[in-house]
Amino acid sequence: MIDFGWLNIGSLVLGLIAWVLPVVNLLRNKKQENKKWVVLSFISSSACAIAICFQIFYNYYLVKIEDWSALMDTIGAVAFASAVLIIVTIFLNALTFTLNRERTAK
Repeated sequence: MIDFGWLNIGSLVLGLIAWVLPVVNLLRNKKQENKKWVVLSFISSSACAIAICFQIFYNYYLVKIEDWSALMDTIGAVAFASAVLIIVTIFLNALTFTLNRERTAK
């Protein structure tokens, strides 16, 4: 039997990856030309999407086993956390894009 609890841990790890990669891009030396920022931004966005997908799969599992109380208790927090994950990931990747575009334009 599959332990669906690992979806929550995977979602958390992927969410952290989605935030750490753009921060690493932003903290790199300004003089160093960073040619991999597009790839890292793509991986960051993908990690964000997969993290949210894991939460959807976990909620589907709760519906399938008809654990309505667990679903009702957690869905508000899951929705809020997903929104925060998306907003922060988009903001960090947009900031990375803007700063790297300015660096290459000089």
